[in-house]
Amino acid sequence: MKSGMVLFIFLLAGCATHGATDERDRNIAASHTELAASYFERGQYSIALQELGVALQADDSYAPAYNVRGLVRMTLREDKQAEADFRRSLKLEPANAGAYNNYGWFLCQRGRAKESLQQFRKALANPLYGTPDLANANAGICAYKAGDPALAETYLQRALILHPEMPEALAGLAALAYGNGNPAAAKSWLLRYLRTGRELDAEQLLLAVRIERQLGDRNASASFALQLRKRFPDSPEAQLLQSGE
Repeated sequence: MKSGMVLFIFLLAGCATHGATDERDRNIAASHTELAASYFERGQYSIALQELGVALQADDSYAPAYNVRGLVRMTLREDKQAEADFRRSLKLEPANAGAYNNYGWFLCQRGRAKESLQQFRKALANPLYGTPDLANANAGICAYKAGDPALAETYLQRALILHPEMPEALAGLAALAYGNGNPAAAKSWLLRYLRTGRELDAEQLLLAVRIERQLGDRNASASFALQLRKRFPDSPEAQLLQSGE
């Protein structure tokens, strides 16, 4: 199941801080953290880290800055520092559901799927969390990785109840159905995903190839395989396709 399909939520606005020196420093920290989040989303990681440095120089107790820096360092594969940042953010602001979601996603992507579920549960336990669909989708993806397909389906279905056309949940259910030996259902979920306007990424294209092969549609399988080779020629999924897996 897709390892990086769900977008992160920063939840900068309205975050409480602990021990901030004064209102001016808090405002400086918030402003530069928001800039850093914007640079992060655009893939400008070094500038994002510079902005976060300014934010934390102004107020080293501003929890959202550590949360965003954890995301940047996670992307840069600086895992030890990223985990320290997520933990620091949550120590400073233990009610921030978005930070629990991000930390859970980090753990899941680093082969610690079972640990990640506890973080998603903490996020979902907050009744003020603005995007529970996101945490449910993440929890579903990670429960599948943890070897619990029944729990995965529960979380993914909850995500769809909250957000009926959530692409990440639809793609997750497609992978889950295929893994459960039901290619027809997997195709149905994948078609719903495509109707959201999203393109298939490399992992989803390989899944589509496998689904169509099991259903006996050679033309559709060949079409998805061609897309995979053209759009993602250097991907691990394209290599698997080339090797005949």
